[in-house]
Amino acid sequence: MTEATTLTTNAPELLDRWQNIPRPTDAQGWLERAQEVADILAVDAVERDRANQAPHTEVQLLKNAGLVTVLGPAAHGGGELPWHVVNKIVRIISRADGSIGQLLGYHYLWAWAVRLVGTDAQIAAVEELYTANSLFFGGAVNPRDGDLSIADEGDTIVFNGRKSFSTGGRVADLTVLEGVLDGTDTHVFAIVPTDQPGIVFAGDWDNLGQRLTESGSVTIQDVQVDWAGAAGFVNKQFQPLVYNTLNVPALQAIFNNIYLGIAEGALDTASAYTREHTRSWPYGGEQKQFGVEEFYVLEGYGDLATKLWADAALIDQIDLEISEVLHAPRESLTARRRGEVAVRVAAGKVRIIEDGLEIATKIYELTGARASANRVGLDIYWRNLRTHSLHDPLPYKKHEVGKYVLVNEIPLPTWYS
Repeated sequence: MTEATTLTTNAPELLDRWQNIPRPTDAQGWLERAQEVADILAVDAVERDRANQAPHTEVQLLKNAGLVTVLGPAAHGGGELPWHVVNKIVRIISRADGSIGQLLGYHYLWAWAVRLVGTDAQIAAVEELYTANSLFFGGAVNPRDGDLSIADEGDTIVFNGRKSFSTGGRVADLTVLEGVLDGTDTHVFAIVPTDQPGIVFAGDWDNLGQRLTESGSVTIQDVQVDWAGAAGFVNKQFQPLVYNTLNVPALQAIFNNIYLGIAEGALDTASAYTREHTRSWPYGGEQKQFGVEEFYVLEGYGDLATKLWADAALIDQIDLEISEVLHAPRESLTARRRGEVAVRVAAGKVRIIEDGLEIATKIYELTGARASANRVGLDIYWRNLRTHSLHDPLPYKKHEVGKYVLVNEIPLPTWYS
């Protein structure tokens, strides 16, 4: 793909490329579609990252390709894909652009949120709405902030407050809100249109990595929702299930695929650079002609690749396990099974973060000093992975796995486990 066909310079042509092409009808077709999108994003990912503009064009690309609807019902134009395939789509996009992979992954979680906690009628209404109209989700649900306050005003509830992070922000069509009813400890989720006077984004996301995720702060002022839109509530009473608590393991499994995709992108980009540009070291006494002949370079790539392949195999298996529980009847999930899945997801997260950060750092040793030039852009992988992997402390994930292994204890559901 030439410079003339980058997303930055020629968006209309790239956005319209699927206009007269039917959407895929099976998992393999959707994975191939995701790869087409990734190929577009990869060309100028570094340039777009540095420009640090709200990714309206990137999200429109996801919409036009149909990727935002792959979890939705086929009756409304969705793909009805299983979660283990959806997570592979997140991984493919993250290889090319970690920011857009994160946006898409969070969209999938929020698109499924109504299934996690909603009533049958709410599920049907929300899935038709977002699937038929290719709407994109964001969310203002950062647990480390104080909860939004919710006033009960009879037939409606009214949200007020501020959140430090709201991934999707200004590029989302729909925003997931979460708060606590005044005078109670009752949490309420609701899905609202983003474009309304009571939702004001500060545009203050300015981080080391994941720069295009629109994850800045948001102020919520007098946002009204009918009680009928309070997810999972019937006559103002929530109907609890263990299944409701799958939001965190599902999201953490998405994280695993974001991290894996970023690490795979780093290794792919570095190895291509080494094949084309890395020179041999002339003072080692072996008189190698090219960098690809150097023993330490071959050993280094072999070491990193074996770790990455092992991580991919582990995460693939974990994705099958969480996909099974996400698609099973909601009433069938037990607390024990939920905890076992959460531990497995935590184990995958430990491995891919530690190995991914090693890959994103060591590729500089294998590509050579000239690869540190800003025009090469290898730094984007470390910056993106380092930034998002700080979402919650990794030692706590190791602790969860250790308690399960040693004393057969599963983690209690929290906002992070």
